[in-house]
Amino acid sequence: MDMRAIFLGLAFALMWSSAFTSARIIVAAAPPMSALSLRFLLSGLIAIGLALALGQSWRLTRSQWRSTVVFGICQNALYLGLYFIAMQTIEASLAAIIASTMPLLVALSGWLLLGQRVAPLGLAGLVAGFAGVALIMGARLQGGVDGLGVVLCVVGVSALTVATLALRHAMSGGNLLMVVGLQMLVGSAALAGPALLTETFVVDWSWTLVAAFAYTTLVPGLAATVVWFLLVNRIGAIKAATFHFLNPFFGVAIAAVLLGERLGALDLAGVAVISFGILAVQLSRVPQA
Repeated sequence: MDMRAIFLGLAFALMWSSAFTSARIIVAAAPPMSALSLRFLLSGLIAIGLALALGQSWRLTRSQWRSTVVFGICQNALYLGLYFIAMQTIEASLAAIIASTMPLLVALSGWLLLGQRVAPLGLAGLVAGFAGVALIMGARLQGGVDGLGVVLCVVGVSALTVATLALRHAMSGGNLLMVVGLQMLVGSAALAGPALLTETFVVDWSWTLVAAFAYTTLVPGLAATVVWFLLVNRIGAIKAATFHFLNPFFGVAIAAVLLGERLGALDLAGVAVISFGILAVQLSRVPQA
């Protein structure tokens, strides 16, 4: 892993983790699915415009089209849609912690469903990671956290796991930026119908809302996705996913600084355990030289 890969990985982790704080600001002032659908529409059009300017083609392979649709529905519509709804009632730090379990769920799915071998270090990481989640959930549930919001986040991160498993097929065939833009349009379309049927478009306009929306559209929405695809293309999905161990730390730190969310000792202990569990799982899967 060279310095460019390390820079890409750190940039991705920071951008991905910051999305929960900006989303929390947005859903406090605007209907969640409508805001997210608009965000994906804008991000998708920008990405497609840049792709066309770079000479990329609409002609994707059949596996790319299939992965684009699955990725757009599972990550954008289900994962982020459910998270935006949930963050109306739960804190950004808790949402970030639940989302950070995705590498653990990917490893667990590979073991249980795909028959992939898990090394002893990986098994220890899985146990530690889920134990850290249980530690945090126990403390938060006793403190009166919204149970429905937690359930929505759990379902959402499960959908993200499916999207991650489908990512490998979207990488082959080129047209990276075009794939990014198209999967965002798929997510926008999938969210538009439920938003029109269930939400009233009432917005409490402010400069904070505008800034948060612009940020989440351009940075977590577009830049982080492109950086993730570049990182996976450069060092492979297994090594790239190692950087997810930083997400619990970054997620809770950004929420604490920008939103003033308070963290207890059990939260911090759980974040540390989850992070080292994720790192152990990923290190156990990286081929040794």
